[in-house]
Amino acid sequence: MDRVTKLASERPVVIFSKSSCCMCHTIKTLFSDFGVNPMVHELDEMARGKEIEQALMSLGCSPSVPAVFISGELVGGANEVMSLHLNRSLIPMLKRAGALWV
Repeated sequence: MDRVTKLASERPVVIFSKSSCCMCHTIKTLFSDFGVNPMVHELDEMARGKEIEQALMSLGCSPSVPAVFISGELVGGANEVMSLHLNRSLIPMLKRAGALWV
């Protein structure tokens, strides 16, 4: 859990992902299209990725990926991120975090 907290606070936006996950790809593309440069941790390419995945699940991420953190706080997965985007809360949140300057 401490490792997840440490990794999640490395950048304004941190995404835990798996390289083969289509929803992960969608979320990474969304942030990229906004001009956000998130720190992406591909769990299936990390030595201790399974441990991090279990920690994410214990935080309430179901499914475990994508897991998006903004300003070190867990926002949630694809559904939560898309809901924030659709209700126009995501971009102001990214601006407050220092991830967007527009």
